[in-house]
Amino acid sequence: METYATALLYAIPFFVGLVLFEVLYGYWVKNQKHNVMDTVSSLSSGLTNVVKDSLGLGVVLVTYPYLLKHLALTQINTTWLVWVLGFLALDFAGYWNHRLSHRINFFWNQHVIHHSSEEFNLACALRQSISNLLVYFPLLLLPAALLGIPHKVVAILGPLHLFAQFWYHTQHIGKMGWLEYVIITPSQHRVHHAINPEYIDKNLGQIFSFWDRMFGTFQEELDDVPPQYGVLKPASTWNPILINFQHIWRLIKDAWRTRSVLDKFRIWFMPTGWRPEDVKEKYPIAIIDNVYNFEKYRPLASKSLKAYSIFQLLGNTALMLFMFYNYSNIGFQGLLWFGAFIFIGIFGYTALMDRAKYAVWVEILRSVAGLALIYTTGDWFGLNTYLYFGSTVVAMYFVVTIIGGIYFTYGEKTSTATGEPAL
Repeated sequence: METYATALLYAIPFFVGLVLFEVLYGYWVKNQKHNVMDTVSSLSSGLTNVVKDSLGLGVVLVTYPYLLKHLALTQINTTWLVWVLGFLALDFAGYWNHRLSHRINFFWNQHVIHHSSEEFNLACALRQSISNLLVYFPLLLLPAALLGIPHKVVAILGPLHLFAQFWYHTQHIGKMGWLEYVIITPSQHRVHHAINPEYIDKNLGQIFSFWDRMFGTFQEELDDVPPQYGVLKPASTWNPILINFQHIWRLIKDAWRTRSVLDKFRIWFMPTGWRPEDVKEKYPIAIIDNVYNFEKYRPLASKSLKAYSIFQLLGNTALMLFMFYNYSNIGFQGLLWFGAFIFIGIFGYTALMDRAKYAVWVEILRSVAGLALIYTTGDWFGLNTYLYFGSTVVAMYFVVTIIGGIYFTYGEKTSTATGEPAL
């Protein structure tokens, strides 16, 4: 996990830099695909995901080394062939994992966050799950295990395979000629993120597009069908932690409410969106029926709230980067506490972006706890070792957070807020 945290120290600034470049490019060509609150929500979701993954939180059904030890039929020694087959095996497993996530009710919960943005841009690529606590992906690597592809190869290729899926989340690149037949392109992935009936559950590949053509899930982007983005049951919140668990909470409620014992069990494994008939009639859920005419989530937000949201995003990003930088010295228990401060912080300021009344109390309680920790230990997880006034800076951040939470809940007049969509 420490190696993964070190890799993120370099990857996160790179990804954020590309998002900023896309924002600036949108201004330059007068075709902006970002708005402040949506982009802050997307980047905040990325923070929750990397913190969760860096802590190794989850229940692993079976590990790849275990499969490799017990199932390998051969061992490939040719260096270049190992890496090529390893990457193909990862992509094949990724396709089927992706397909399961789109087709099965229970698995959709781990993927819905990625589709929840009603925009399509590089930032939404960072909307990654924290609800995938049941780790079953190694089971899909069975072909790699049978071929005897070493665990080290899979471990190195895994992050590279994931990071390579970032670039095609953009509307600024058109179709790419013959490459459309080989790799997943922005055009194909726009189709994948669209909620148009023609596009739903299509283009499930991650790097190579030939899996979709082989297994019947390919759909070209049509000139007369402009993609519309989001999910058919809108998230209606900027809070990525809430989005991560919305779907499974609906499943739990439906399973509890239905009278059918069979439906209580099968709801988890039915096609995505399936609900028991008795529950569907008594507890209807709003679903977008006209993808070209629905109101995007745009709660009123003043320029000062937008600026404050960006400040909180940057503040929590800085805290997280220090956590990764000092990973081994903080210790596992300390990392859990540090991660909790980041998670609660993201929950608090994104709830404030939603104008939720309880957000101020989340902000105050977290900040008071942070100030108490600094007062009792005289430090912030060892930050003073690198910056002698570091804990003072963090204490000032918590004070600003308390003030901001109170001001945006009770002090700012709603008449100063706007719902403009662009950055």
